[in-house]
Amino acid sequence: MTRLDKVRSWMGKRGYEAVVVRANSDLRWILGVARVMDDEVAHTALITADAAWLHTDSRYYGAFVERLGEESPWTVDAEPTGHAAWLAKRLVDAQARVVAVEDTLTLGFFESLKHELNVRSGAALMPRLHGDLSLLRLVKDEDEILEMKRAQAVTDAAFTYISDFIEVGMSELEIRAELEGYMLSHGGDALSFDSIIASGPNGANPHARPSARRVREGDMIVMDYGAALNDYHSDMTRTVCVGTPSDLQRKVYDIVRKAHEECARVAHPGIGGKKLHMVAVRVIEEAGYGSFFNHGLGHGVGVEIHERPHVGIKSTDTIPVGAVFTIEPGIYLPGEFGVRLEDFGVMREGGYEPFTASTHDLVCVG
Repeated sequence: MTRLDKVRSWMGKRGYEAVVVRANSDLRWILGVARVMDDEVAHTALITADAAWLHTDSRYYGAFVERLGEESPWTVDAEPTGHAAWLAKRLVDAQARVVAVEDTLTLGFFESLKHELNVRSGAALMPRLHGDLSLLRLVKDEDEILEMKRAQAVTDAAFTYISDFIEVGMSELEIRAELEGYMLSHGGDALSFDSIIASGPNGANPHARPSARRVREGDMIVMDYGAALNDYHSDMTRTVCVGTPSDLQRKVYDIVRKAHEECARVAHPGIGGKKLHMVAVRVIEEAGYGSFFNHGLGHGVGVEIHERPHVGIKSTDTIPVGAVFTIEPGIYLPGEFGVRLEDFGVMREGGYEPFTASTHDLVCVG
């Protein structure tokens, strides 16, 4: 079953006559074309039971036509008109009366669409999707899994490289530049997100931004980063020590490693995201550091760096076979240092299969 078929099957179950899609992540998944879209919201798709249209503009039209191919079920249109007007015309022509729209539509676009329908004497119920397309994307096919494995191979190689590169006196910004340059010149075609390089006390802030702070002997350095390939992401965190770790640093690292590996061991198809998170909480609390782990255990990865399933205290998701997600417990001691250990991988029938190949041993650098 193609992705378009999956959307139509779901539409039939919900009673939708048409679906409007504008989010680039959803479009990338449904269309299956790589490296055409950028960050601009410049496209609108309309899917009905027997047609699929994509409205774009001249900047992207040629790439879409070429990569979709002659046998594609999609009709690509670069008519120089606004997306709302284009969409309203086709909805009226299709006589669609129940038109589902994404939650992520801006209020301005939604109001423009209602206005354009009214101008054409058209009317339609427009129920919200409530993240339904993200749920269709949750279970990855083997092509998607292969892309993420390839992206992670670049990310793993970057860890080996940067571990040999880091020296006392380098700034966090210098390390980030070298790390990201390596990924982009050794197989990655983009970065998954802005890399986190956080040394010493900066590492106690889970999402610290790299700064001009210079690495010192005895620092722990949290490095959270990933390469992307064909619009699919990788995500990995490793914490290294500059020189010889103190007894406290070693102790905290070992607790985080134990929490990570226990979560990976017990993960199985159908486990709740909240339940898996609580496994890490239990390990860290029993070691006396429960108040220093306050973020979610993980998240899904795919065409977005953060997607379903959610794996944390607020999660209502379960993790099915084919879901790709991270496991990333951490301990953060304010004013001292932080430790996080993150892999990502896929849920198989037999349990969690990590894509990440880098060691869980504490690596000492510098």
